[in-house]
Amino acid sequence: MEGVRPGGGPPAGGPSSGSGSGSSSFPSLFPPGLHGIYGECRRLYPDQPNPLQVTAILKYWLGGPDPLDYVSMYRNLGNPVLNVPEHWHYVSFGLSDLYGDNRVHEFTGTDGPSGFGFELTFRLKRETGESAPPTWPAELMQGLARYVFQSENTFCSGDHVSWHSPLDNSESRIQHMLLTEDPQMQPVQTPFGIVTFLQIVGVCTEELHAAQQWNGQGILELLRTVPVAGGPWLITDMRRGETIFEIDPHLQERVDKGIETDGSNLSGVSAKCAWDDLSRPPEDDEDSRSICIGTQPRRLSGKDTEQIRETLRRGLEINSKPVLPPINTQRQNGLNHDRAPSRKDSLESESSAAIIPHELIRTRQLESVHLKFNQESGALIPLCLRGRLLHGRHFTYKSITGDTAITFVSTGVEGAFATEEHPYAAHGPWLQILLTEEFVERMLEDLEDLNSPEEFKLPKEYSWPEKKLKVSILPDAVFDNPLH
Repeated sequence: MEGVRPGGGPPAGGPSSGSGSGSSSFPSLFPPGLHGIYGECRRLYPDQPNPLQVTAILKYWLGGPDPLDYVSMYRNLGNPVLNVPEHWHYVSFGLSDLYGDNRVHEFTGTDGPSGFGFELTFRLKRETGESAPPTWPAELMQGLARYVFQSENTFCSGDHVSWHSPLDNSESRIQHMLLTEDPQMQPVQTPFGIVTFLQIVGVCTEELHAAQQWNGQGILELLRTVPVAGGPWLITDMRRGETIFEIDPHLQERVDKGIETDGSNLSGVSAKCAWDDLSRPPEDDEDSRSICIGTQPRRLSGKDTEQIRETLRRGLEINSKPVLPPINTQRQNGLNHDRAPSRKDSLESESSAAIIPHELIRTRQLESVHLKFNQESGALIPLCLRGRLLHGRHFTYKSITGDTAITFVSTGVEGAFATEEHPYAAHGPWLQILLTEEFVERMLEDLEDLNSPEEFKLPKEYSWPEKKLKVSILPDAVFDNPLH
């Protein structure tokens, strides 16, 4: 990709006259999906009909690597009254259906979402003397778009993205992202469906962890109250050197109270993890996570895969009592609205009223299990226990290296195949572990040093013999070896 002024492709600002689908010649010259987004951009920036634009040299639908056809870059003067500084405003084109001819997205009608239903935006503080917008945010947006296209997981307001690297490849502390509604851009109705605008907000590692332990919307609200950390329009300043908790130590108290009251809305993560069935006799060399029929190893069934996928897809939620996977969930303007709050969480989905195993895959009760996590995944166990299970919810680790999945459930979770009588149960490579509140409290005490993982050396092992449960925190290299 390269930053260019619009040339042979559709101009970023569209025609200077006309501001909607009523323009007579525009629809015949430019794709209607682009037209709808251009109209919203023209509404905000009538004096910038042709902003600088980063464009994919070889379009995705022609075999190129970049899903976004364009990223337009506008100069926003901010709002001095609201203490909003001048900044660059980036808008993507391509996550929604721009063309309506099935070249990228399947056309599903005008009433639902267009394509994935959203476009990304980003607001970057303008540095003194900066005459043109940096182009690195366009590549950042392409990276997020690639994830969406490859995984088919959509983003929602309040979601977080663990990036683990300065967003601009500098030495900045801004190394992760939260997503929220763009404060100025309104949802657009196009001939191919509705498009909403989700804004990327750069955050520090400590702020990401707070969002994981509590919820993304809560941290976004705190960021809005700190001008140098985002302010009301959540503008990212890559030169910010302090977290909101360093700027205002009292904000940590609000997070702690929120966790105690609401729990965590992070319901699952992709991770480096594995599990072993210690109930099998040592001489049994059959892999504990697969059963061989001929030469075909057992894999997750379609229904299991979809349930786990929904857990990871929903991620952070705006509701303090999310239900994963969704039951009677309605999506409006990119937000998820759950049923009335309930102490009982559920592992059931609309497509499967109960877990129906494949006829060749039976659910097995296990006597003893050994859980294995890398350091980053292990550091989330206290969050899983305190923020999820103590609030009657569940938490899933899905292996990034295979089909393995580990779901922790509380006694209040419906639809689980682990029970109080048989707390360890496996369905293919999917392990469920049911933990009582009393045992969770004890584990939290024993796992206290996981809150400061930098203070201990790997490998680290925890064991509860009477519960026949063992947890190991291992180096990453163990999981990179398929024979771990």
